[in-house]
Amino acid sequence: MFGLGMSELLIILVIVMVIFGAGKLPELGGALGKGIKNFRSAAEGRDEIEDK
Repeated sequence: MFGLGMSELLIILVIVMVIFGAGKLPELGGALGKGIKNFRSAAEGRDEIEDK
């Protein structure tokens, strides 16, 4: 996966947790998921944006 091993992914995860804090990670993940979902639907030609 992009030439990253398990140790590199763990280091990135630790850095993200230090920057954003453990409490913000679920919000960050949810926002990222919604963004990816909206991007995919726009790429497929659907113009509906979910506001949930």
